[in-house]
Amino acid sequence: MTTTPTQTPPPTTVPEVLKKARRRGVGRSDRGAALGFLAPNLLGFACFTILPIGASLVLSFFEWPLIGEATFTGLENFITLFTADPVFWQVVGNTFYFVGVYVLLNLIVSLSLALWLTSKVRWKGFLRFVFFLPVVSPIVANAVVWRLLYNQDDGLIAWFFQTFTGTSGPNWLGSSEWAMPAVIIMSVWAGFGYNMIIFIAGIEGIPKTLYEAAEIDGAGWWRRLVSVTLPMLTPSIFFATVMTVISSLQVFAQPFILTGGGPGSSTTTLVFYLYQQGFQGYEMGYASSIAWSLFLLIMVITFIQFRSQKRWVHYS
Repeated sequence: MTTTPTQTPPPTTVPEVLKKARRRGVGRSDRGAALGFLAPNLLGFACFTILPIGASLVLSFFEWPLIGEATFTGLENFITLFTADPVFWQVVGNTFYFVGVYVLLNLIVSLSLALWLTSKVRWKGFLRFVFFLPVVSPIVANAVVWRLLYNQDDGLIAWFFQTFTGTSGPNWLGSSEWAMPAVIIMSVWAGFGYNMIIFIAGIEGIPKTLYEAAEIDGAGWWRRLVSVTLPMLTPSIFFATVMTVISSLQVFAQPFILTGGGPGSSTTTLVFYLYQQGFQGYEMGYASSIAWSLFLLIMVITFIQFRSQKRWVHYS
């Protein structure tokens, strides 16, 4: 029985060794340059994001009245928050009320306008600019203007109701029944433009051949919307939904400017309650426990959204 000799690889030549060494040297220098350029951002991220997050987690286990000595209490802040705080669960309900209605209205308005602005409409570029303008306007300025509009005595909305119905309309900011809808309406106006741009980009990225094939098969506008546009747009809808839910769970400026959390606690949200406990009540440890509760809530909701995307999001 004969055996074939094992073939040994040809020896590496000196030029090849030098080339590899140069490549390794260039790679190291590139990594060093990249780290040098990233260092300022990484340093800022560490100092102003990572360290405060870690400090807030540590603070959540302390009772710290800001002016005074911090006392370690373990999980006492969380236990008090979930079992003994008479306002916390109402605040959670207010937050979910805002999130549920706001996210739904935001997606409906932004998707409807995106469908309209991708059709054969005149001045579509100008209209996109106009609808997107509230997104880049300062939210505080928007809220101040809307507070004037909601004024019960001489606001534009009250004038409109008086002119066409003979009544001054709802007491938007002074009624616990209408205060949260007022905050939601203002928030939808200020925020739908971002998702509208996302949907416009998604619609314009759908291959035209799909619409042509649907037209050949006799599909009308509604059938093309249901069978082509919406299925192909599900990645954009998923992205918009996740980002809108996360941002709406952190709503603060709108109720702060419009209603101050009132009447009573009817428009107090989790971030607003955190602000009240930390910067008005000077209970920084308790405020940190609220912050971490909100963080965990956002993580759980986002995890559920990502787990459920397989059932309705189509990436092909």
